Amino acid sequence: MFANKEKIVERFLKYVSFDTQADGKSATVPSTLKQLDLARFLVDEMINLGLEDVKLSEFGVVTGKLKGNVSHSVPTIGFLAHMDTSPDMSDTDTKPKRMVYQGGDVELNSEGPIILSAKEFPEILPYVGQEIIFTDGTTLLGADDKAGIAAILSAVEYLIAHPEMPRGDLCFGFTPDEEVGRGVNYFDVPDFGADFAYTIDGGPVGAIEYENFNAANVVITIQGRNVHPGSSKNKMINSLSIATELQKMLPEAQKPEYTEEYEGFFHVNSIHGNVEQTKMEMLIRDHDRVKFEAKKAYLKEVESFLNKKYGAEIVSADIKDMYFNMREKIEPMMYIVDLAKEAMGNLGITPRTTPVRGGTDGSRLSFMGLPCPNIFTGGHNFHGKFEFLPIESLVKSAAVVAEIATLVAKKK
Repeated sequence: MFANKEKIVERFLKYVSFDTQADGKSATVPSTLKQLDLARFLVDEMINLGLEDVKLSEFGVVTGKLKGNVSHSVPTIGFLAHMDTSPDMSDTDTKPKRMVYQGGDVELNSEGPIILSAKEFPEILPYVGQEIIFTDGTTLLGADDKAGIAAILSAVEYLIAHPEMPRGDLCFGFTPDEEVGRGVNYFDVPDFGADFAYTIDGGPVGAIEYENFNAANVVITIQGRNVHPGSSKNKMINSLSIATELQKMLPEAQKPEYTEEYEGFFHVNSIHGNVEQTKMEMLIRDHDRVKFEAKKAYLKEVESFLNKKYGAEIVSADIKDMYFNMREKIEPMMYIVDLAKEAMGNLGITPRTTPVRGGTDGSRLSFMGLPCPNIFTGGHNFHGKFEFLPIESLVKSAAVVAEIATLVAKKK
């Protein structure tokens, strides 16, 4: 299956040539208009493949449908991926490097040099002898989630070319702004028409995920008082110092660099300001809803403590819930997880159920009435210059999409 891996690679490399970096500070929809360049390209590609009802919404969401080829009643399945890339690192002028991994460290760029260390990133070691697509060390790669788009449309192309493979009606969606938490703000679930769906937005081969973080984003504003430092005694309130104090009050063991699996965290990812005013941006994450609410409450306690210490309204923490753990919506429909596991097993892939230490469009869609677990793309180290994508893993992701479609149609 998918013997022509070059077509999948060609598709992926074309997608990553588009700069689609999202911007969480932008008020536009999508957050960066350049995402529409890839959206329009995908519309043309989907039409050329033979999909029906292909649309680009005013909000930058691309959808399309493939009619089934069986006469009996079959659930309509959706497959989704997102077009945008993370604001954490540039997506401009991506220069992918394709090579056979020989083991050990990988020099991504001779200037610096920029080295992907096998000691620091041991997840690369099992891929000795395989072809891998790397970055050149100056941008992210964009496998998150352009690998998902490539897997889905490669599966579509395969299914259309092999009408002997049974399938029910299939729906496809590609969203903007997933990386800034707005991917499905304007997604029309009833119009999409699926009974259930899968996001193709996961990591290593075999991953099938139906648990994700509960997530809140926080903006903390600290209002100081600037006075000439030569005459500032008992007058100056240095907002930068208070920001440092606040960060020290967060539990040290609950930072991303010290957590794994089901452990939640506080993550201060931006501090900018001066004596007069400082703004901090923070993520609060936890799989457990009770612990999640406790983390938010603790931050409000910190806010209250500092305001009492320095004066009312010095510190203001604006906490906004972003998404919740989809497990509570998936568990009543666990057969859709079992279906994905069965499809992987049919292809000789060992399924691995792990919690998502992040979120997907699927988590929000599940709360919008479209149960939507997450399936692997094969990529590693998303959101940074050490991102890489083993080609064989991408091919397997596409194969799983096609196998799920066929497997459902065979179940009468």
